[in-house]
Amino acid sequence: MRFGTFIPQGWRFDLVGIDPAEQWETMRSLAARADAGPWESIWVYDHFHTTPVPSEEATHEAWTLMSAFAATTRRVRLGQMCTCMSYRSPAYLAKVAATIDGISGGRVEMGIGGGWYEHEWRAYGFGFPRVGDRLGRLDEGVRIMKQAWETGTTTLDGKHYQVDGAIVRPQPLQEGGIPFWIAGGGEKVTLRIAAKYAQYTNFDGSPEGFVHKSEILRGHCEKLGRNFDDIVRSSNYNVVIADTEAEVADRLDAIEDRVTPYLGKEKAAGFLKEYRSGKALGVGTPEQIVERLSGMKDRGLAYAITYFPEAAYDRSGIELFESEVIPALA
Repeated sequence: MRFGTFIPQGWRFDLVGIDPAEQWETMRSLAARADAGPWESIWVYDHFHTTPVPSEEATHEAWTLMSAFAATTRRVRLGQMCTCMSYRSPAYLAKVAATIDGISGGRVEMGIGGGWYEHEWRAYGFGFPRVGDRLGRLDEGVRIMKQAWETGTTTLDGKHYQVDGAIVRPQPLQEGGIPFWIAGGGEKVTLRIAAKYAQYTNFDGSPEGFVHKSEILRGHCEKLGRNFDDIVRSSNYNVVIADTEAEVADRLDAIEDRVTPYLGKEKAAGFLKEYRSGKALGVGTPEQIVERLSGMKDRGLAYAITYFPEAAYDRSGIELFESEVIPALA
């Protein structure tokens, strides 16, 4: 199994209490740590406002961070889970990503999806098109980027996007262009787009959901003549890890205490509900997490992208995961 990890950028209230002037150094140092460690990749979210509620707390922009990480790391691959197709024109995004691929020495991944955060869409003036239009933009946008990276120019007279000889040079350093991670589990459209274009997918990480989405993806691949095994399947996992269950509970309490001043008691409890549900595969002792992820590996999960809500404040959980979980599964 391969492993990536998210760098906190504020979206999930994971930089609160840190002076804005110090937040970049927090992110940079975590990226540098991952670059020197066992991680294959680092990731950020493509969001502008905090979740589960919009707030005035910082949320740093994803592709700006991609460029900064490209210049300050040397080995890890760089991704976003996932870029919202409608937030940037696809030809422009192809140009941005190709430039960053050059800065990084060929380490960019393109996580891409249709987008969902309605408040954010409307706040930034993007409207909020119906899901069919959002996914139509995803399909056309991927086609535009793929052509741009493979040929250095792109033209499409589509329903949603029209580009006419947009030049994207220099092309990405990666032969064949930047790999696509098609994110989302929409069974009729998103997974069909993934079957056509993706090198990677990213969807439901629960045992039942993962198996079901995998079979839907397999069906699309069979219809399109694509080898299902050519697509690497990934999922995201929130991780709170400690040597004992009692210590895990203490860590969860500390996270809830940290976000309560910003969310209020009720919303903070809801924010932690998933972590406390018993269904979170990444919450527990090293032995528990290894057992659960081993089961996912048996189901075909090849890549786990981890999110540590404590990362900006306490790195001991990351250290424990690196020493006990990754070696057991890598």
